[in-house]
Amino acid sequence: MAQHDDDGLWVFGTRELARRPGTMRTLHRCVQAPDPLGTDVIAIPAGAPVDVALTLESVVEGVLATAQVSATAVGVCVRCLDEVTRGVDVRAQELFAYPDRAAHHAQHDAQGTSEEQPYELRDDTIDLETVVRDVVVTALPFQPTCRPDCPGLCAQCGARLAEDPEHAHDVVDPRWAALADLAGGNPTQRRT
Repeated sequence: MAQHDDDGLWVFGTRELARRPGTMRTLHRCVQAPDPLGTDVIAIPAGAPVDVALTLESVVEGVLATAQVSATAVGVCVRCLDEVTRGVDVRAQELFAYPDRAAHHAQHDAQGTSEEQPYELRDDTIDLETVVRDVVVTALPFQPTCRPDCPGLCAQCGARLAEDPEHAHDVVDPRWAALADLAGGNPTQRRT
């Protein structure tokens, strides 16, 4: 979990909901990504706006946070290395347990049957940064492409195959290279 920061833009107050099951509150906030949210290939850039529409609901265990998150991710096509932009619109939902409830669950789970540590309310606030980061990373494409049928780059010379669909090279099989040398040809000679 990310460090709790009471002054952070990802921190939301829940004081008016505390210990009153059934009480709800909706909030809307546009925050800046503190650092890239995503992977090395595609991510919401640091400083980019992230729109968060949040519903907080008081339940017996704590506060249930449901967030609709919208932003724009920027990356590179894994085939041709052109820039790729993707709209990100994901839903995140997480229960932030009251400290006494979280301790109760931890005590009953002393056998280690659950690897997941519950998120916990701290001073009647929740920090959504880690929750949003986790849902954004899983929603982004693992190998983004500029278009589904992107042909990529030529493996021999790096030319963009989308610009020249007829692009080709005559490559001599390295096993026959010695014969080509004897015949006076250059095995590394390529036609474009």
